[in-house]
Amino acid sequence: MKSGFTKKLLLWNSSHNTRSMPWKGEKDAYKIWLSEIILQQTRVEQGLQYYHKFIKEFPTVLDLAKASRQKVYKLWEGLGYYTRCKNLIDTGNEIVRRYKGKFPSNYDEIRKLKGIGPYTAAAISSFAYNLPHAVVDGNVIRILSRYFGITTPANSSPGKKFYAEIAQSLLPEKKAGEYNQAIMDFGAIVCKPRNPRCEECVQKKDCQAFQNNWVTLLPVKVKRAEKKQRWFYYFIFENKNDVFIRQRKEKDIWQNLFEFMLVEKDQQTNDDKLLKSVKFLKYAGKQKISIAEISPHRKQELTHQTIHVQFLKFNINQGSPTLKKDYLQIPKKELDQYAFPKIIASYLQQNT
Repeated sequence: MKSGFTKKLLLWNSSHNTRSMPWKGEKDAYKIWLSEIILQQTRVEQGLQYYHKFIKEFPTVLDLAKASRQKVYKLWEGLGYYTRCKNLIDTGNEIVRRYKGKFPSNYDEIRKLKGIGPYTAAAISSFAYNLPHAVVDGNVIRILSRYFGITTPANSSPGKKFYAEIAQSLLPEKKAGEYNQAIMDFGAIVCKPRNPRCEECVQKKDCQAFQNNWVTLLPVKVKRAEKKQRWFYYFIFENKNDVFIRQRKEKDIWQNLFEFMLVEKDQQTNDDKLLKSVKFLKYAGKQKISIAEISPHRKQELTHQTIHVQFLKFNINQGSPTLKKDYLQIPKKELDQYAFPKIIASYLQQNT
């Protein structure tokens, strides 16, 4: 059954797989790594434009390492999950420093690099060097769970180990790269999460889910805890043509990105209570400050939390607000030079 799966998958890949990607067949480990990091938790359609931008701006890992962090973050803006960007920068620098700009060709060495887990290391090592390491992502898990009728929760510790072992057992050592690309494409084209193309699937004869009408039931996953709700209120102080921003340094979401003065609450707060609760006058000091705008609420969904955001804009007729020393006073026209979280960047695009 296992050997039949692999044989049919490779046959499908050579005769029916027409999926085209700019990195397919790529042997440059740097470009493969870049594509994999960009596509983590990102739709391919969105990731493509970022991949092209990064390759154009940073053709090699040396070019990436030379760039300023601010430039890389700005190019990443809107893609989300900014820890990926931080790891991209740190790993690029490490490859230049430790490996003289050449990507390591050993799975274990690749795995040690910051931000590279088992899946990404397997993808890089198999695509660039044809090393026998199976990729295991959502596509692969879905295919295997349906084909073998696996009911072990895929996001449990036993499930992760089980799927990794099965995936590795199916891998043809001499065609590791070809197989890994084939199974990823198969999950995107045929064995899709919704509306899979079962009737034309080359595996349907031996697929337990198809034969037993379990397709919509697999894979099984442990239910996640309810998302955390956070309320962010941004105070935008404008002094004629200037505005005040700061960089997020805390180990939290959006680390190293810029923002306006933030007041976080554990629940929605109306405008009057908000201004009183943060002792608004302490920021105004003796300056003449007037409310220019209070925006509607916006929302951004992250993996484990929902961020609710509202912007409160104030005009300063003279002087400056009383803010901490880590705030920068910059011309409003230079805001587009700084990297902001997607929800702030979207607000600025619509309101500046």
